[in-house]
Amino acid sequence: MRHKALAAVVAALALIGLSAAPAQAITDGVPDGDGHPEVGLMVAFIDGEPQWRCSGTLISPTVYLTAGHCTFGADHVELWFDDDVRDAAAHGYPTTGEVSGTPYAHPQYDDAAFYLYDLGVVVLDEPVVLDEYGALPTLNQLDALKTNKKNATFTAVGYGLQKSFPDAAAWKDQADRLRMVSTPKLISINTGYTGDGSMILSNNAHTGGTCSGDSGGPNFLGSTNVIAGVTSFGKNSTCAGTGGVYRVDRADDLDWVNTFLD
Repeated sequence: MRHKALAAVVAALALIGLSAAPAQAITDGVPDGDGHPEVGLMVAFIDGEPQWRCSGTLISPTVYLTAGHCTFGADHVELWFDDDVRDAAAHGYPTTGEVSGTPYAHPQYDDAAFYLYDLGVVVLDEPVVLDEYGALPTLNQLDALKTNKKNATFTAVGYGLQKSFPDAAAWKDQADRLRMVSTPKLISINTGYTGDGSMILSNNAHTGGTCSGDSGGPNFLGSTNVIAGVTSFGKNSTCAGTGGVYRVDRADDLDWVNTFLD
C-alpha cells in the first residue's frame, strides 16, 4: 500500500498532459564552495559509454547515496567531488572521475514508476576520506514535520543548471557542473498526494529548489548533515513552484542502505 496515493496522482497528471519527471538541478541557489564536500557529481555508464549524470552524497568513505533512477540500468559509475567540474578537460569529465564505483537500485525500484522506491547506492572502488559524511535519518523521523511545517526547512545541494531553459546569452552564467546550494521549505508531507514515501518542497526565487541536473542530490534536514531525502521528481518542465523528494526514513530504505554500511 505504500506510495499508492502518489502513484494515482502521477497517473492522473499524465492523462491531462502534465508529468512528474526526474528532477535534476538547483534553482535560485548560490555556489556551495567547500560547504558540502560529501556531495558529488556522478556519471552513469552502460557498456563503457557515459549515459546520464546525477548528484548524491557520501554516507561513508565507500557508500554514496543517490536516487534509484540514477543507478537503475547502469553497470558502472564515475564520480567527482570537486565543487566545480565545469572545466571538463581538467577533470576528465565525463569519462574519468576522481573515483569509480558499482551502482545498485532499491530492490523494489521500477523504472516505470520511479518515484515509488527512488533510492540508489554506489559502492566506491576506493575510499574517499572526509572529516564528515552525510547521515541517515532515524526510523520515521520526518513524520514529526507534519505538525510543524512552518519551521521545516531543508538544504538542497546538487550540480546543474540554474533554470530549465537558459537562453544562449545567459548559458555561461548558469551553474553547469558547479555544486550549488538552496534552502527550500516543506510544502506537504503524509498527505493523499505524497503518500508516506515522498514530500513536496518549495521551488521559488525566495527559497530556491531543484530542477534539471540534480537528481539524487541530498535534501539535508535544516542545516544538519541528516539526509531527509533525495531529489526525485519535478512536477513540470519549468522547474517552478514545487519539487518532489523521496524520503529515506522508512524501514525498507534504511534496512537496505544499512546492508551496504554493514
